[in-house]
Amino acid sequence: MKISNKINLVPFSEFKKKALMDPEIKAEYDRLGPEYEIIEAIIRKRLEIGISQKQLAEKMGTKQSALSRLESGNYNPSLAFLKKVAAALDAKLSISMK
Repeated sequence: MKISNKINLVPFSEFKKKALMDPEIKAEYDRLGPEYEIIEAIIRKRLEIGISQKQLAEKMGTKQSALSRLESGNYNPSLAFLKKVAAALDAKLSISMK
């Protein structure tokens, strides 16, 4: 019996489209949306101004590991922490409820 080492990879967009057809997955995805929007905005702004996590952490007076946890989604930041991130990025933090 021959065992194949081939792995059939599926593009992420295709995987995501199929996964979101499941109502439970879709509900959880929608629930986590705001957290990932914040993370994406922080990463985008940091890269836009061309600084590393370490440089941003130094501007904030915190550790690089705190930013790493935030950007990876493994940290639920306080409003005060988000204000410090925004200030260090020379950005305006705005929160809205729609």
